[in-house]
Amino acid sequence: MSDLLSYDPRYPSIGDLKKKAKKRIPKFAFDYLEGGCNEEVNLLKNETDFNDITLMPQYLKKYEGVDTSAELFGHRYDAPFGIAPIGLQGLMWPNSPEILAKAALKHNIPYILSTVSTSSIERIAEVSEGKFWYQLYHPAKTTMRDDILQRLRDVDCKVLVVLVDVPSFGIRYREIKAGLSMPPKMNINNIFQSCIRPAWSLSTLQHGIPEFATLKKYMDKSLNMGQLGQFMNASFDKRVDVDKIAAIRDQWKGKLVLKGVVSEQDMEKTLALGADGIIVSNHGGRQIDAGESSVRSLHTLAAKYSDKLTIMMDGGVRSGPDIARAMACGAKFTFMGRPFMYGVSALGKKGGDHTIAVLKTQFKQAMEQLCCEKVEALPETLISFK
Repeated sequence: MSDLLSYDPRYPSIGDLKKKAKKRIPKFAFDYLEGGCNEEVNLLKNETDFNDITLMPQYLKKYEGVDTSAELFGHRYDAPFGIAPIGLQGLMWPNSPEILAKAALKHNIPYILSTVSTSSIERIAEVSEGKFWYQLYHPAKTTMRDDILQRLRDVDCKVLVVLVDVPSFGIRYREIKAGLSMPPKMNINNIFQSCIRPAWSLSTLQHGIPEFATLKKYMDKSLNMGQLGQFMNASFDKRVDVDKIAAIRDQWKGKLVLKGVVSEQDMEKTLALGADGIIVSNHGGRQIDAGESSVRSLHTLAAKYSDKLTIMMDGGVRSGPDIARAMACGAKFTFMGRPFMYGVSALGKKGGDHTIAVLKTQFKQAMEQLCCEKVEALPETLISFK
């Protein structure tokens, strides 16, 4: 019933939310959300490769109804999808990390907070009642790394996601043109774009200029925006290797997930490190244009390693049928970033609830149409992946 109450029939698809979001937020914020790296080839492949996956319904088999829940790391979630980590969430819609974390708790799906999001570890732990995951950009200093890990232990965070796919920052033309490199610049175009989006501007005034809330503790109070880029470059290791992850594994007694693993070579190293799972991801098409789509990498890795650790994925998932396709290709769980930001950008405080309700409704219908009673049986419906 709560899903039905959350559902706004004016926006029955993620595409509808995207169109509404584009009209409500400044162009520079939408370009940051929407853009990929270089010519955005891999960004496009992330979505279009799902169209090459074909599933087979079996209408005449005995069918007792559908259970959309999925167990992950000892917790049974209401559906096999969650909210992916997103940087600078508050730039796209003010207070969006809290909106989404609350919605995730209400609908019993996981929410992952990014190191470079705009709400702190402690605040998200509070609004999510501790039921959140955390994505770590690896700090250059062990003192910062160890302190962040202790902050996570203090709020009883159960799952740590270590990002491994940013050895260098992607070259993103949209962000460069908008002045959203480090440090970000509010040029005359951006100011004009803000003025013609009054709902966004008023909400930003209410909640304050977005900042890296988790990292404030480690910043010099005299730091100005012109020095922010230097701070970020000095504070984080771009390249994460086996030794750095092993040091984290030694300290972290909760579940450890590596995000960005796409090759068999890295998968073998992941297994040797004793990680509990991976999120197959190409960073939303924002890092390397010449790579595979996330779902193709998933299909390859799941075929060989699905019995060895928990394999999840993100990238290009835009609907309930896409979730079913990813699960049929071997994912135990899926995550999405942009769809949820479309939702909050389009509908504000109601956006998280509505987006989850849309995806739950679509996914349940896809399972009913496939006559698939449990998510674990979805691989049996896969016909082909061209």
